Formats: sequence, C-alpha cells, structure tokens
Amino acid sequence: MGARDSGDRRDTDMTPIEDYIRQRLQRKRLLLMTHAIVGYPSFEANMTMLEAMQHADVDLVELQLPFSEPIADGPVFVQANQYALEAGVAWDNYFAFMQRATMVFDFKILMMGYYNSILQMGHERFCACLAEHGGDGFIVADLPPEEADDLHQYAAAYQQAPIVMMTPVNSESRLRRIADKASGFVYCVARRGVTGRHTQVDEGLEAFIARCRSATSLPLALGFGLRTHQDLQQVKGLVDIGIIGTALLTAWEQGGVKRYGTLLQELTSAVT
Repeated sequence: MGARDSGDRRDTDMTPIEDYIRQRLQRKRLLLMTHAIVGYPSFEANMTMLEAMQHADVDLVELQLPFSEPIADGPVFVQANQYALEAGVAWDNYFAFMQRATMVFDFKILMMGYYNSILQMGHERFCACLAEHGGDGFIVADLPPEEADDLHQYAAAYQQAPIVMMTPVNSESRLRRIADKASGFVYCVARRGVTGRHTQVDEGLEAFIARCRSATSLPLALGFGLRTHQDLQQVKGLVDIGIIGTALLTAWEQGGVKRYGTLLQELTSAVT
C-alpha cells in the first residue's frame, strides 16, 4: 500500500515529522526507524551507532531515556536500561546527548521512554526541552492517549509529535479514538508482549494493518519483532516505516561496530 494520500489535510496541518516522512516516502517505499538506549554501553558507543545509522541512510531514530521498569521492553533492553541507570544517566545527560546528535546527523530523532520520567519533569518543561535540544516528537510506551491531553497540548505548542500506539487487540472503535489523538505517524505494535521476540508477517498482521489504515491517514510504522532484511521486504508496501531495535543491539553485543554496521547495511538494502 505504501503511504496513504493525506486527503483533505493541508500541508500546514502536518507536524514537521509527518512532512519529513512524506517527503522521504517520495523516494523510498519503506523508511527505517532504529533505536538506541542513551548511555548504553556508553555515550561514545551511542555516537558510533548513530554514525553507522547515518552511513546506512536511516530515516528516524528513537533515543530511549533509561528507566527502571521498562514494561514494554524485552530482556535485552531491560538489561541495557539497568546498566545505563547504574552509570548515572539522567535527563541532563540525555538532552545533552540528543543535542549533540541532532547537530551532527541528518535523520530525525524522537524521544522514547516511560511516563513517570515525563511526569516528574513536568509536561511543559519536557516538551520545551525536547524542542530546544532538537527532538521532533516522543513515544511514551505506557501512557494511554486518553490520559495524555495536557501533554499533547504542550507538544503541539512546541511542534513536537506525540506518537501513539495501535495494537492488534484494539477494537475498531478504540483504533478510531487513538487516531483522534495521533500526530506525525502511528506506531503499530505487531503483537502482544514485549520487544525482542520475532514477529511473523502473516494474514493476521496484514488484517491488523488494514484496520489501522482504515482508522487514520497518517503514515504507519510497524515495530516489535522485526529483525531481518527479509522481515522488511515482507512489510514493504504494507506499512510506511519498519522499526528495528533489539536486533541491532544484539548485533552490537555479539560483534561490535562491524557486525552492527553490516546488519544496518543489510536492513537498508531492503527498504530502497
């Protein structure tokens, strides 16, 4: 299917991140979003990861703020979160790294994290800091959209896109309610559970994506369990953005920058 027509929505209604995505989709059938946990295994290692992403022409990157109870994450990410927390990574370090990255790299950067971190900072301060340090939006894995109105209002004021999630267990009416809160693009969660386990691209997944398409005209991203070149080939034409996280971190842990870069090149060869 690829990117849907934005219909009657004016270009001025688009957030900067949606406009960026639609422009990229004019030359690529599938975009690639990758992931890094800030501070794991180190800030310099993170920069090396991002350099490899830039070299591979990655389109978007989630920078995860470490959190003590990352309920949507599988064991690889849970361990990495704990390591970064023990190393003392906090908001100041996180935003300093984000600014460093946004000044160097061409891809768009989104904050990924959990709501308690944002609540402690405060909604307006969080959105202001995100904008100040070069971010374009955020993904909060444990915040239902219906409870996010205040945060989303500040996000709009600072031109930040709050990325909402749709899941296979959502009913059609629930998907429409989520779509009403959506901005930028929609994160489609491929299956129940946590990150890391492999996802099969089958009729059930295709039916779920079709339901998401019927609920929103925003670009759709698919995450949770995509790992390989073949996975991305299978979702090309089904969604607009493929999300790879755990597989990349595992590649780094198993073979360092060489294996990491090789996997990135394999992945990006599937999306061109």
